[in-house]
Amino acid sequence: MPIRKLPIPFFDTLEEMPNPFKSPVRDVSHLLRESPPDAVVDYQFASEFIFSYRGSADTFSTYRREIEHFLHWCWLVRNKSLKQIQRRDFEAYVDFARNPPANWIGRRNVARYIINGGLRAPNPDWRPYVSNGSEYVLSQSGLQSLFSVLSSFFNFLIQENHATTNPISRMRQKSKYLRGRQGQSRIRRLSPLQWEFVIEAAKKMATEKPAVHERTLFVMNALFAMYLRISELVESPRWQPQMGHFQLDQEGNWWFVTVGKGNKEREISVSDAMLEALKRYRRSRGLSPLPAPGEANALIHKYRGGGGVTSTRQIRRIVQDCFDRALAGMRSEGFAEEADRLAEATVHWLRHTGISEDVKHRPREHVRDDAGHGSSAITDRYIDVERTERHASARKKRIH
Repeated sequence: MPIRKLPIPFFDTLEEMPNPFKSPVRDVSHLLRESPPDAVVDYQFASEFIFSYRGSADTFSTYRREIEHFLHWCWLVRNKSLKQIQRRDFEAYVDFARNPPANWIGRRNVARYIINGGLRAPNPDWRPYVSNGSEYVLSQSGLQSLFSVLSSFFNFLIQENHATTNPISRMRQKSKYLRGRQGQSRIRRLSPLQWEFVIEAAKKMATEKPAVHERTLFVMNALFAMYLRISELVESPRWQPQMGHFQLDQEGNWWFVTVGKGNKEREISVSDAMLEALKRYRRSRGLSPLPAPGEANALIHKYRGGGGVTSTRQIRRIVQDCFDRALAGMRSEGFAEEADRLAEATVHWLRHTGISEDVKHRPREHVRDDAGHGSSAITDRYIDVERTERHASARKKRIH
Protein backbone atom coordinates (compact mmCIF):
# COMPACT_ATOMS: atom_id res chain seq x y z
CA MET A 1 0.00 0.00 0.00
CA PRO A 2 1.48 3.39 -0.94
CA ILE A 3 2.57 5.84 1.75
CA ARG A 4 0.22 8.81 1.62
CA LYS A 5 2.38 11.48 3.25
CA LEU A 6 5.43 12.07 5.40
CA PRO A 7 4.48 11.84 9.09
CA ILE A 8 4.87 14.65 11.59
CA PRO A 9 5.11 14.21 15.38
CA PHE A 10 1.60 13.58 16.70
CA PHE A 11 2.46 14.20 20.37
CA ASP A 12 4.55 16.89 22.01
CA THR A 13 7.22 16.56 24.69
CA LEU A 14 6.42 15.70 28.29
CA GLU A 15 6.80 19.35 29.29
CA GLU A 16 4.67 20.75 26.44
CA MET A 17 1.96 18.13 25.96
CA PRO A 18 -1.45 19.58 26.91
CA ASN A 19 -3.52 17.74 29.50
CA PRO A 20 -6.10 15.83 27.40
CA PHE A 21 -8.39 15.43 30.41
CA LYS A 22 -8.66 19.20 30.79
CA SER A 23 -8.44 20.11 27.09
CA PRO A 24 -10.23 17.42 25.06
CA VAL A 25 -9.29 16.97 21.42
CA ARG A 26 -11.67 18.73 19.01
CA ASP A 27 -10.13 17.84 15.66
CA VAL A 28 -6.96 16.40 14.11
CA SER A 29 -6.67 18.73 11.14
CA HIS A 30 -3.33 19.94 12.51
CA LEU A 31 -2.05 16.39 12.02
CA LEU A 32 -3.79 15.23 8.84
CA ARG A 33 -5.44 16.69 5.77
CA GLU A 34 -7.66 13.62 5.58
CA SER A 35 -8.45 11.33 8.48
CA PRO A 36 -10.24 7.99 8.89
CA PRO A 37 -13.49 7.66 10.83
CA ASP A 38 -13.16 8.07 14.62
CA ALA A 39 -9.72 9.70 14.29
CA VAL A 40 -10.60 12.40 16.81
CA VAL A 41 -11.72 9.80 19.35
CA ASP A 42 -8.64 7.68 18.59
CA TYR A 43 -6.40 10.65 19.25
CA GLN A 44 -8.22 11.57 22.46
CA PHE A 45 -7.83 8.09 23.92
CA ALA A 46 -4.22 7.83 22.75
CA SER A 47 -3.43 11.19 24.37
CA GLU A 48 -5.08 10.16 27.66
CA PHE A 49 -3.20 6.86 27.72
CA ILE A 50 0.20 8.46 27.01
CA PHE A 51 -0.40 11.36 29.40
CA SER A 52 -1.17 8.95 32.24
CA TYR A 53 2.49 7.87 32.14
CA ARG A 54 3.87 11.38 32.68
CA GLY A 55 5.19 10.35 36.13
CA SER A 56 8.24 8.79 34.47
CA ALA A 57 9.99 10.57 31.60
CA ASP A 58 11.45 7.33 30.21
CA THR A 59 8.15 5.45 30.32
CA PHE A 60 6.32 8.42 28.80
CA SER A 61 8.80 8.53 25.90
CA THR A 62 8.51 4.78 25.29
CA TYR A 63 4.71 4.77 25.26
CA ARG A 64 4.55 7.91 23.14
CA ARG A 65 6.92 6.40 20.58
CA GLU A 66 5.07 3.10 20.19
CA ILE A 67 1.60 4.62 20.01
CA GLU A 68 2.72 7.41 17.70
CA HIS A 69 4.32 4.91 15.32
CA PHE A 70 1.17 2.83 15.36
CA LEU A 71 -1.14 5.78 14.68
CA HIS A 72 1.11 6.89 11.82
CA TRP A 73 0.65 3.47 10.25
CA CYS A 74 -3.10 3.21 11.00
CA TRP A 75 -3.93 6.61 9.56
CA LEU A 76 -1.32 7.22 6.87
CA VAL A 77 -0.76 3.69 5.56
CA ARG A 78 -3.82 1.58 6.42
CA ASN A 79 -6.37 4.43 6.54
CA LYS A 80 -8.12 2.73 9.45
CA SER A 81 -9.22 3.82 12.90
CA LEU A 82 -8.23 1.85 15.98
CA LYS A 83 -11.67 0.23 16.13
CA GLN A 84 -11.09 -1.35 12.73
CA ILE A 85 -7.73 -2.98 13.51
CA GLN A 86 -7.79 -6.78 13.41
CA ARG A 87 -5.14 -9.41 14.02
CA ARG A 88 -4.07 -9.54 10.36
CA ASP A 89 -3.71 -5.73 10.39
CA PHE A 90 -1.42 -5.88 13.38
CA GLU A 91 0.72 -8.56 11.75
CA ALA A 92 1.09 -6.25 8.75
CA TYR A 93 2.06 -3.42 11.09
CA VAL A 94 4.82 -5.49 12.70
CA ASP A 95 6.25 -6.24 9.26
CA PHE A 96 6.06 -2.52 8.45
CA ALA A 97 7.79 -1.53 11.72
CA ARG A 98 10.66 -3.89 10.93
CA ASN A 99 11.18 -2.28 7.53
CA PRO A 100 9.75 1.27 7.47
CA PRO A 101 10.00 3.44 4.32
CA ALA A 102 13.38 5.09 3.82
CA ASN A 103 11.89 8.58 3.96
CA TRP A 104 10.45 7.80 7.42
CA ILE A 105 13.96 7.12 8.80
CA GLY A 106 16.16 9.92 10.12
CA ARG A 107 19.94 9.80 10.46
CA ARG A 108 20.02 11.49 13.87
CA ASN A 109 17.78 12.49 16.74
CA VAL A 110 16.32 15.98 16.38
CA ALA A 111 13.78 18.03 18.31
CA ARG A 112 10.16 17.11 17.61
CA TYR A 113 9.06 20.73 17.47
CA ILE A 114 10.77 24.04 16.74
CA ILE A 115 9.78 27.66 17.29
CA ASN A 116 8.67 29.18 14.01
CA GLY A 117 7.31 32.73 14.00
CA GLY A 118 6.90 32.59 17.76
CA LEU A 119 4.81 29.39 17.59
CA ARG A 120 5.69 25.73 18.15
CA ALA A 121 5.67 23.90 14.84
CA PRO A 122 6.64 20.37 13.76
CA ASN A 123 10.32 20.12 12.90
CA PRO A 124 10.56 19.30 9.17
CA ASP A 125 13.76 17.30 9.86
CA TRP A 126 12.00 15.01 12.37
CA ARG A 127 11.36 11.38 11.41
CA PRO A 128 9.58 8.69 13.45
CA TYR A 129 12.42 6.17 13.06
CA VAL A 130 16.14 6.87 13.56
CA SER A 131 19.10 4.85 12.31
CA ASN A 132 21.99 7.03 13.60
CA GLY A 133 23.77 6.79 10.25
CA SER A 134 23.63 3.00 9.84
CA GLU A 135 21.00 0.67 8.38
CA TYR A 136 17.77 0.72 10.40
CA VAL A 137 17.19 -2.48 12.40
CA LEU A 138 14.36 -3.09 14.86
CA SER A 139 15.98 -4.96 17.75
CA GLN A 140 14.39 -7.76 19.73
CA SER A 141 14.01 -5.41 22.68
CA GLY A 142 12.30 -2.95 20.33
CA LEU A 143 9.87 -5.65 19.22
CA GLN A 144 9.20 -6.59 22.82
CA SER A 145 8.42 -2.95 23.57
CA LEU A 146 6.10 -2.72 20.55
CA PHE A 147 4.09 -5.78 21.59
CA SER A 148 3.98 -4.86 25.28
CA VAL A 149 2.94 -1.21 24.91
CA LEU A 150 0.34 -1.75 22.20
CA SER A 151 -1.18 -4.72 24.03
CA SER A 152 -1.60 -2.52 27.12
CA PHE A 153 -3.06 0.21 24.92
CA PHE A 154 -5.68 -2.08 23.41
CA ASN A 155 -6.63 -3.39 26.85
CA PHE A 156 -7.17 0.24 27.83
CA LEU A 157 -9.32 0.82 24.72
CA ILE A 158 -11.42 -2.24 25.57
CA GLN A 159 -11.99 -0.89 29.09
CA GLU A 160 -13.07 2.43 27.55
CA ASN A 161 -15.42 0.63 25.11
CA HIS A 162 -13.49 1.97 22.12
CA ALA A 163 -12.32 -1.50 21.01
CA THR A 164 -13.87 -4.93 21.29
CA THR A 165 -10.76 -7.11 20.99
CA ASN A 166 -7.03 -6.97 21.56
CA PRO A 167 -5.41 -7.93 18.22
CA ILE A 168 -2.06 -8.59 19.90
CA SER A 169 -3.43 -11.19 22.32
CA ARG A 170 -5.17 -12.94 19.38
CA MET A 171 -1.91 -13.46 17.51
CA ARG A 172 -1.00 -17.14 17.54
CA GLN A 173 2.42 -16.70 15.99
CA LYS A 174 4.15 -14.09 18.12
CA SER A 175 7.10 -16.47 18.21
CA LYS A 176 7.84 -15.79 14.55
CA TYR A 177 8.66 -12.21 15.60
CA LEU A 178 9.94 -12.60 19.18
CA ARG A 179 12.92 -14.82 19.77
CA GLY A 180 13.67 -16.52 23.05
CA ARG A 181 17.21 -16.46 24.34
CA GLN A 182 19.25 -19.09 26.16
CA GLY A 183 21.38 -17.66 28.96
CA GLN A 184 21.96 -14.00 29.73
CA SER A 185 21.73 -11.23 27.16
CA ARG A 186 24.78 -9.05 26.71
CA ILE A 187 24.90 -5.74 28.53
CA ARG A 188 25.67 -2.77 26.28
CA ARG A 189 28.55 -0.92 27.92
CA LEU A 190 31.90 0.72 27.34
CA SER A 191 35.16 -1.19 27.47
CA PRO A 192 37.79 -0.03 29.98
CA LEU A 193 39.74 1.56 27.12
CA GLN A 194 36.67 3.40 25.81
CA TRP A 195 35.78 4.70 29.27
CA GLU A 196 39.36 5.88 29.80
CA PHE A 197 39.22 7.93 26.59
CA VAL A 198 35.73 9.25 27.42
CA ILE A 199 36.55 10.47 30.92
CA GLU A 200 39.90 11.91 29.77
CA ALA A 201 38.04 13.76 27.00
CA ALA A 202 35.67 15.21 29.62
CA LYS A 203 38.60 16.36 31.76
CA LYS A 204 40.30 18.04 28.79
CA MET A 205 37.07 19.77 27.82
CA ALA A 206 36.65 21.04 31.40
CA THR A 207 40.22 22.37 31.44
CA GLU A 208 39.89 24.10 28.07
CA LYS A 209 36.47 25.65 28.67
CA PRO A 210 35.55 25.35 32.35
CA ALA A 211 32.54 27.67 32.20
CA VAL A 212 30.81 25.16 29.93
CA HIS A 213 32.43 21.79 30.46
CA GLU A 214 32.89 21.50 34.22
CA ARG A 215 29.22 20.61 34.00
CA THR A 216 30.04 18.03 31.30
CA LEU A 217 32.66 16.42 33.53
CA PHE A 218 30.26 16.22 36.48
CA VAL A 219 27.50 14.70 34.33
CA MET A 220 29.84 11.98 33.06
CA ASN A 221 31.06 11.23 36.59
CA ALA A 222 27.52 11.08 37.99
CA LEU A 223 26.17 8.79 35.25
CA PHE A 224 29.09 6.38 35.71
CA ALA A 225 29.81 6.50 39.45
CA MET A 226 26.20 6.62 40.72
CA TYR A 227 24.59 4.59 37.88
CA LEU A 228 22.09 7.38 37.27
CA ARG A 229 19.51 7.19 34.53
CA ILE A 230 19.32 10.24 32.30
CA SER A 231 15.86 11.09 33.68
CA GLU A 232 17.35 11.33 37.19
CA LEU A 233 19.47 14.34 36.17
CA VAL A 234 16.70 16.53 34.74
CA GLU A 235 13.86 18.43 36.34
CA SER A 236 10.34 17.13 35.80
CA PRO A 237 6.95 17.64 37.43
CA ARG A 238 7.62 14.67 39.72
CA TRP A 239 11.24 15.40 40.68
CA GLN A 240 13.69 18.30 40.76
CA PRO A 241 17.24 17.07 41.49
CA GLN A 242 18.99 19.53 43.81
CA MET A 243 22.35 19.88 45.51
CA GLY A 244 20.62 19.23 48.83
CA HIS A 245 19.90 15.69 47.69
CA PHE A 246 23.52 14.94 48.55
CA GLN A 247 23.12 14.19 52.25
CA LEU A 248 25.47 13.41 55.13
CA ASP A 249 24.42 10.78 57.70
CA GLN A 250 25.38 10.55 61.37
CA GLU A 251 28.29 8.22 60.59
CA GLY A 252 29.85 10.76 58.22
CA ASN A 253 28.82 8.94 55.04
CA TRP A 254 27.44 10.79 52.02
CA TRP A 255 24.38 9.61 50.12
CA PHE A 256 22.53 10.86 47.06
CA VAL A 257 18.73 10.66 47.10
CA THR A 258 16.94 10.33 43.78
CA VAL A 259 13.62 9.23 42.32
CA GLY A 260 14.00 6.71 39.54
CA LYS A 261 12.12 4.17 37.48
CA GLY A 262 8.61 3.47 38.71
CA ASN A 263 8.65 6.73 40.69
CA LYS A 264 10.65 4.98 43.43
CA GLU A 265 12.93 6.93 45.76
CA ARG A 266 16.29 5.42 46.63
CA GLU A 267 19.56 6.33 48.35
CA ILE A 268 22.83 5.87 46.47
CA SER A 269 26.09 5.56 48.37
CA VAL A 270 28.55 8.29 47.30
CA SER A 271 32.18 7.21 46.90
CA ASP A 272 35.11 9.39 47.90
CA ALA A 273 35.95 9.90 44.21
CA MET A 274 32.39 11.00 43.45
CA LEU A 275 32.49 13.37 46.41
CA GLU A 276 35.66 14.97 45.02
CA ALA A 277 33.95 15.30 41.63
CA LEU A 278 31.06 17.07 43.36
CA LYS A 279 33.43 19.47 45.13
CA ARG A 280 35.15 20.36 41.87
CA TYR A 281 31.83 20.99 40.14
CA ARG A 282 30.52 23.14 42.97
CA ARG A 283 33.67 25.27 43.08
CA SER A 284 33.30 25.90 39.34
CA ARG A 285 29.84 27.29 40.08
CA GLY A 286 31.07 29.53 42.89
CA LEU A 287 29.51 27.37 45.61
CA SER A 288 30.98 26.00 48.82
CA PRO A 289 32.77 22.64 48.44
CA LEU A 290 29.89 20.64 49.89
CA PRO A 291 26.14 21.31 49.94
CA ALA A 292 24.31 22.45 53.05
CA PRO A 293 21.30 20.45 54.28
CA GLY A 294 18.27 21.29 52.16
CA GLU A 295 20.26 23.35 49.62
CA ALA A 296 17.93 24.09 46.70
CA ASN A 297 20.48 24.88 43.96
CA ALA A 298 19.77 22.85 40.84
CA LEU A 299 21.98 19.79 40.47
CA ILE A 300 22.58 20.26 36.72
CA HIS A 301 22.29 23.97 36.00
CA LYS A 302 21.25 25.51 32.72
CA TYR A 303 24.12 27.04 30.78
CA ARG A 304 21.97 30.10 30.11
CA GLY A 305 19.29 31.26 32.52
CA GLY A 306 18.43 30.05 35.97
CA GLY A 307 17.22 26.72 37.28
CA GLY A 308 18.03 23.20 36.28
CA VAL A 309 18.10 21.38 32.96
CA THR A 310 14.60 20.19 32.05
CA SER A 311 15.29 18.26 28.84
CA THR A 312 16.83 14.80 28.54
CA ARG A 313 17.84 15.85 25.02
CA GLN A 314 20.21 18.43 26.51
CA ILE A 315 21.89 15.78 28.67
CA ARG A 316 22.21 13.52 25.63
CA ARG A 317 23.85 16.36 23.72
CA ILE A 318 26.33 16.95 26.56
CA VAL A 319 27.27 13.26 26.62
CA GLN A 320 27.43 12.96 22.83
CA ASP A 321 29.83 15.90 22.59
CA CYS A 322 32.10 14.08 25.01
CA PHE A 323 31.76 10.79 23.10
CA ASP A 324 32.64 12.61 19.86
CA ARG A 325 35.78 14.07 21.42
CA ALA A 326 36.78 10.63 22.71
CA LEU A 327 36.11 9.09 19.28
CA ALA A 328 38.47 11.53 17.62
CA GLY A 329 41.14 10.81 20.22
CA MET A 330 40.84 7.04 19.81
CA ARG A 331 41.11 7.22 16.04
CA SER A 332 44.11 9.53 16.20
CA GLU A 333 45.88 7.01 18.44
CA GLY A 334 45.09 4.03 16.23
CA PHE A 335 42.17 2.46 18.10
CA ALA A 336 39.83 2.48 15.09
CA GLU A 337 37.82 -0.64 15.99
CA GLU A 338 37.20 0.52 19.56
CA ALA A 339 36.22 3.93 18.20
CA ASP A 340 33.71 2.36 15.81
CA ARG A 341 32.08 0.49 18.69
CA LEU A 342 32.02 3.65 20.79
CA ALA A 343 30.12 5.36 17.96
CA GLU A 344 27.16 3.09 18.81
CA ALA A 345 27.12 4.08 22.50
CA THR A 346 24.24 5.90 24.17
CA VAL A 347 23.95 7.70 27.49
CA HIS A 348 22.51 4.60 29.17
CA TRP A 349 25.72 2.68 28.46
CA LEU A 350 27.40 4.76 31.17
CA ARG A 351 25.02 3.38 33.80
CA HIS A 352 25.64 -0.15 32.53
CA THR A 353 29.39 0.45 32.56
CA GLY A 354 29.43 1.74 36.13
CA ILE A 355 27.38 -1.20 37.40
CA SER A 356 29.49 -3.72 35.49
CA GLU A 357 32.74 -2.36 36.92
CA ASP A 358 31.44 -2.16 40.50
CA VAL A 359 29.90 -5.62 40.59
CA LYS A 360 33.42 -7.04 40.09
CA HIS A 361 34.50 -5.66 43.46
CA ARG A 362 31.43 -4.91 45.60
CA PRO A 363 28.80 -7.27 47.06
CA ARG A 364 26.06 -7.60 44.48
CA GLU A 365 23.41 -6.68 47.06
CA HIS A 366 25.11 -3.31 47.57
CA VAL A 367 25.27 -2.67 43.83
CA ARG A 368 21.64 -3.84 43.48
CA ASP A 369 20.39 -1.28 46.00
CA ASP A 370 22.49 1.59 44.62
CA ALA A 371 21.30 0.80 41.08
CA GLY A 372 17.66 0.49 42.13
CA HIS A 373 17.29 -3.01 40.72
CA GLY A 374 14.14 -4.83 41.74
CA SER A 375 16.02 -8.08 42.38
CA SER A 376 19.53 -9.53 42.51
CA ALA A 377 18.73 -11.46 39.33
CA ILE A 378 18.85 -8.19 37.39
CA THR A 379 22.22 -7.32 38.94
CA ASP A 380 23.52 -10.80 38.10
CA ARG A 381 23.19 -9.94 34.41
CA TYR A 382 26.18 -7.64 34.86
CA ILE A 383 28.45 -10.39 36.19
CA ASP A 384 30.64 -11.66 33.37
CA VAL A 385 32.68 -14.18 35.34
CA GLU A 386 30.87 -17.28 34.07
CA ARG A 387 30.81 -15.99 30.49
CA THR A 388 34.52 -15.18 30.63
CA GLU A 389 35.38 -18.58 32.06
CA ARG A 390 33.23 -20.31 29.43
CA HIS A 391 35.14 -18.60 26.65
CA ALA A 392 38.52 -19.27 28.29
CA SER A 393 37.76 -22.99 28.48
CA ALA A 394 36.86 -23.00 24.78
CA ARG A 395 39.76 -20.92 23.54
CA LYS A 396 42.21 -23.83 23.01
CA LYS A 397 39.72 -26.41 21.69
CA ARG A 398 41.20 -28.32 18.77
CA ILE A 399 39.55 -28.90 15.42
CA HIS A 400 42.24 -31.20 14.04
